[in-house]
Amino acid sequence: MEIVRAVCLEDLDQLWELVGRATYGLTTLQVSKEQLSERVEHSHFAFHRKTEKPSGEPYVFVMENTLTKQLVGLSCIFSKTGGYEPFYSYRRVRESHYCELLNKIQHVESLHLEKIHDGPTEIGSLFLLPEYRGQGRGRLLSLSRFAFMAAHPNRFAQEVIAEMRGVMTDEGQCPFWEAIGRHFFDMDFPQADTLSTINKRFIEDLMPRYPIYLNLLPDGLLQTLGKVHTNTRPALAMLEAEGFQAIDLIDIFDGGPVVRCKRDAIGAVKRTQRATLLSTKEEVDGPSVIVASSQGGFRAAIARVQREEAGLVLAHQMAELLQVQVGDKLDLLEMHPKKR
Repeated sequence: MEIVRAVCLEDLDQLWELVGRATYGLTTLQVSKEQLSERVEHSHFAFHRKTEKPSGEPYVFVMENTLTKQLVGLSCIFSKTGGYEPFYSYRRVRESHYCELLNKIQHVESLHLEKIHDGPTEIGSLFLLPEYRGQGRGRLLSLSRFAFMAAHPNRFAQEVIAEMRGVMTDEGQCPFWEAIGRHFFDMDFPQADTLSTINKRFIEDLMPRYPIYLNLLPDGLLQTLGKVHTNTRPALAMLEAEGFQAIDLIDIFDGGPVVRCKRDAIGAVKRTQRATLLSTKEEVDGPSVIVASSQGGFRAAIARVQREEAGLVLAHQMAELLQVQVGDKLDLLEMHPKKR
């Protein structure tokens, strides 16, 4: 069985091994061990703090195999983008020009560098070992973040975005980077991707100051612009089902889309309901939902629940895994949006 929980300081070595298996394009996972240690420390503080205001801190969630105690996945919420360092993105701008002499309309699209200081909440760093994909584990790892968001809405901005990984090969060859980024940075995509997690200053120093006209780029590039990596399609489909929509921003390195949704309009946030644990018993016959607890941090798992008018009933084993007792408040999240 797997459980999603808040990362703890003792997870660092295992988490470092897990991050090492992530592929190119997962920018927020291209970090040094020292950076990862700092993120874990900041996350530990964030989960246990009392103030309810987004300040840019990360909330790192890990998935643990409860039998082997192995970490098999992780995901993250960054409470606010563009705090100490600005959030950079390309905005796609479409214009039409009419020539009366030729009686012709010319449609032109260009990319404009955006620098955002007071940005939205961002979800990211979703990674699950290939051998654990399926059977609802990826959905648990992703949606657990929204259960936490529903329990602590004031810790997050009113808008939530996700930068989706763009088109590239497993070796890190990215068409968008080759067409644009390489000409200004003179380095490979993986190197720039990693450098951006250390210090983003080089982006503003070297990025072009003026719009980039897509008409001047290779013909095949437009077909990849705003598209996602093959392995990212399920994650994108899941977010779209929860109400996220692509906007006119794309990632400055790989050209992947940025999707956005109002925090309180996210389907999983709206579906999350709070209930009291009334009792536990050996076995429970009921529907399977995501059950989450914020007691002492955060823990969530897929569990069968027996709903009562005054609350719910859990199996003994599940209550132990979630580290909850009778009388505690739990958050219930149905795994799939209701069909319209």
